[in-house]
Amino acid sequence: MELWIIATLSAATFQTVRFMLQKMLAGGTLSATGSTFARFAYASPAAMVVTSGYLLWSGQPIPPLDWTFWGWAAFGGLGQILATVLVVLTFAERNFAVGITLKKTEVLQTALVGLLLLGEHISLGGWLAIAIGLAGVLMLSQTPDSPDAFWKGLRSRAVLLGLGSGFFFAIAGVGYRAATLEIPSEDPILRAAISLVCVTAMQALAMALWLHRREPGQIAKAWGARKTAVWLGLTSMAGTLSWFTAFTLQTAAYVYALGQVELLLSLAASVLFFHETVTKRELTGIALLTTSILALILVT
Repeated sequence: MELWIIATLSAATFQTVRFMLQKMLAGGTLSATGSTFARFAYASPAAMVVTSGYLLWSGQPIPPLDWTFWGWAAFGGLGQILATVLVVLTFAERNFAVGITLKKTEVLQTALVGLLLLGEHISLGGWLAIAIGLAGVLMLSQTPDSPDAFWKGLRSRAVLLGLGSGFFFAIAGVGYRAATLEIPSEDPILRAAISLVCVTAMQALAMALWLHRREPGQIAKAWGARKTAVWLGLTSMAGTLSWFTAFTLQTAAYVYALGQVELLLSLAASVLFFHETVTKRELTGIALLTTSILALILVT
């Protein structure tokens, strides 16, 4: 199995746990922006420790970083901040599984953004696989009591928030891939780790400045929730490192397409942890997504 596939599956697993923790924090004393800050604030120190350890173990120096790298890193980091805030707000409107489902439109949006910004082309087979996966996402987005509820609710707050989060995750994915490709190193793990340290540090600082001006009490609350937030930071760090590793090796659209396995994990979390039910329509959507994932692996 190729490394980008292993890294993507790892990323999807850690991201599912991370969003579960964010849903719990946002449902308590932290706001959507406060829980997003906690994610980056606790992930940044962990990223620095892991990257420092890897540099010492591998004996490699820190590679030089030019302004092009910093530009793409800031571009992707801002996209991820906005995407995370929007998906946490979506959790307040709909259940966990639907929130993650709406976010998964990032796959098609990533392919389009990557095509426009980086000139990355998707093969016909890749587009067909992505389309099958999108069909599964749309089926899972429909509420159990109405087969056309998704289309009727396109202008609802939940759908707009979910689609918006998908768009900004697409921006983040393309930005991160471009940033990692600017690092002069043949080691994909080093490129991913350096990108992770730089991005999370910028995100934590930017969010701290924002909260200091707009929601000052949230910084203290993030510290008060540290027993849970520290795990949020660790899973965030592990997940993002895995995403970055995958982005250094494969087109962002393919990485996010395989990352749809996160939806299966989120449905399992909904049933086992949040005690939600799975309908026949959702099972059909799962089957379509599974087909999409297998087809994508075969055509790449």
